Amino acid sequence: MGVYSYLLQTIKNKGAGFLFLLDPDKTDIKQLKAIVPQIERGGADAILIGGSTYDRDSLEGYLREIKLSTDLPVILFPGNHLQVSKNADAVLFLSLLSGRNPLYLVGEQVRGAPLIKKYGIEPIPCGYILVDGGCPTSVAYISNTLPIPRDKINIAKFHALTAQYFGMKFVYLEAGSGAEVPVPDEMISSVKSYIDIPIIVGGGLRSASLAREKVKAGADFVVIGNAFEGKTKIEEMVAEFAKNIHLK
Repeated sequence: MGVYSYLLQTIKNKGAGFLFLLDPDKTDIKQLKAIVPQIERGGADAILIGGSTYDRDSLEGYLREIKLSTDLPVILFPGNHLQVSKNADAVLFLSLLSGRNPLYLVGEQVRGAPLIKKYGIEPIPCGYILVDGGCPTSVAYISNTLPIPRDKINIAKFHALTAQYFGMKFVYLEAGSGAEVPVPDEMISSVKSYIDIPIIVGGGLRSASLAREKVKAGADFVVIGNAFEGKTKIEEMVAEFAKNIHLK
């Protein structure tokens, strides 16, 4: 089964899925042997690898270490074409639809596409939509784009529908790493009722109860990362999130 099919099956079987975000900039490779098995035992459904500044050379060994420690799918969440690696199972093939910077709409994608083909990893086309999380975020700074204001529900809906009409497999509503507040429930529920493809929600989800709110609002997957940074004994925390995300 491919990763995309596995993700759809997760939604069907569990109601919603839990994507655990590991950032090579913030989690040292030496910690992975202890952390990654806890992620799997706790009940996460897949591991996302994403961050702002790491490159392919540092990524290869990082991914190899993860793959030695888990059978969960390992999915790249790249910020540019240098963050594409042959050691991943799949890649979110993102287009930053909420911005108007051509580099992140299509430029980096053109650079990354031949590498994805060469390495034989599975691309999962995804419309990436930044939403104001209450503070400046790394992704907004690096991409030189403005997030959608939290109260502009229609703007989010129209961008999400564009992703669907482009043939993308997911919409990712992102408040950004370190966001003070997550994507609003009203925006999630409005987008959910407007489109026919699954929704990923991330950014600012520091508690299991918040993650549950987003699932009830309509998120098909939630991405959790910051809540676990600096922790080593995380299995119980992962299990608490999983219990609140898997509603079936």
